Amino acid sequence: MSAVLEASKRHVPRVIGHMRDFVVDHAAGSWVYSTSGEKYLDFTSGVAVTNTGYCHPRVVAAAQAQTARLIHGFQNAFSHQPMLELTGRLMDLVPQGLDRVIYSNTGAEATEGAVKLAKQVTGRTSIICFEGAYHGRTHLTMPMTCCKVNFRGHYHPLVGGIYHAPFPYPYRMPGVDASEWCLSQLDLLFRREVYPDDVAAIVVEPVQGEGGSLAAPPEFMRGLRVLCDAHGIVLVFCEQQTGYGRTGVFFASERYDVVPDVITLAKGMASGFPLSAVVGRAALMDRRAKGSHGGVFNGNAVSCAAGVATIDAIVEDGMLANCERQGERFRAFLRELQGTYPVIGDVRGLGLMNVVELVKPDTDKQPDDGAQRRFISGMLERGMLVMGVGTYENMVRFLPPININDDDMSEAMEIISAAAGEAF
Repeated sequence: MSAVLEASKRHVPRVIGHMRDFVVDHAAGSWVYSTSGEKYLDFTSGVAVTNTGYCHPRVVAAAQAQTARLIHGFQNAFSHQPMLELTGRLMDLVPQGLDRVIYSNTGAEATEGAVKLAKQVTGRTSIICFEGAYHGRTHLTMPMTCCKVNFRGHYHPLVGGIYHAPFPYPYRMPGVDASEWCLSQLDLLFRREVYPDDVAAIVVEPVQGEGGSLAAPPEFMRGLRVLCDAHGIVLVFCEQQTGYGRTGVFFASERYDVVPDVITLAKGMASGFPLSAVVGRAALMDRRAKGSHGGVFNGNAVSCAAGVATIDAIVEDGMLANCERQGERFRAFLRELQGTYPVIGDVRGLGLMNVVELVKPDTDKQPDDGAQRRFISGMLERGMLVMGVGTYENMVRFLPPININDDDMSEAMEIISAAAGEAF
């Protein structure tokens, strides 16, 4: 690393943390390469952003071509071709009945856009989210987030009118029907804290990411749909991490016989270019007051071109099938480890969105954050990037690209096995 780059590090505030102290020179596929010649197998994918791997050739070519034609096209001034093309592709992919889309740049902006939509069209003021949820770090999305205090602590007072209900967690809800109990807690919320006719939206992740790859059971999602229909509440699926093939289907909502009123998208939409979206029913989105939502960079032309190429790459390269196959292989491997190391209390996930939850053996599932730190450190030392997750910091999350090849997956398993043997 040059002396200039090294000196520049001191200007980065401590609020920005790094899992490893190196500077990336370039990246390709599942690998990142440092300026000092190191390479790392990346099982974070930028938190499910580079689903198609780093610098997928199709995405690179589309972005390069678009920069020579139009980089910034202010959507309130005119339409541009990449946005319209992306819109057509999305309409062919999202659940039937969702037929309007407005673009933004980040997941938090998409979440705020969905909440603003629900509040404006219903005239209501309150929002219900779930324990374990992550929705962003802006001033509105912080109080919607309920998984770690460091995402929202010391920023009070936060935006009011936001309530949290339990999310199904079968591993820690033994002996009960998790869906039935959590739905009963929503009824209790309506009796104790907020009238249902004050609730504009219920916002739910089909699979909680920061909550630990917790997949909502189908009966829970069906119950939410029934409840929202009964009370005129807008049902919002947050597909920012689960979308674009991460769970082995294009959107996790495809796994449920439930159509939401709104879906929010981000992360993997453009393989690393900033892009997000709110997709919803025309009956809702066409009722918004003109000019009441927007943004200067929304629907950036280069990002939209990359978004089209991302869809093409996922579909034409068979990434969904690869994600499903590699996910099944990876979970089988993790369950073998679980049989060897009792500290691995639970293995769960869908596609290539997987977690191991670490607990102290011979206890009642008491979280083991020390095991998490040792495990992650061992993988980092062996050249593999992974992230911790969970309220008690006792989980390890694995998010490789959905087009990861067999050789890279085999190498990851060797690293994980060696790190587990040392840590556990």
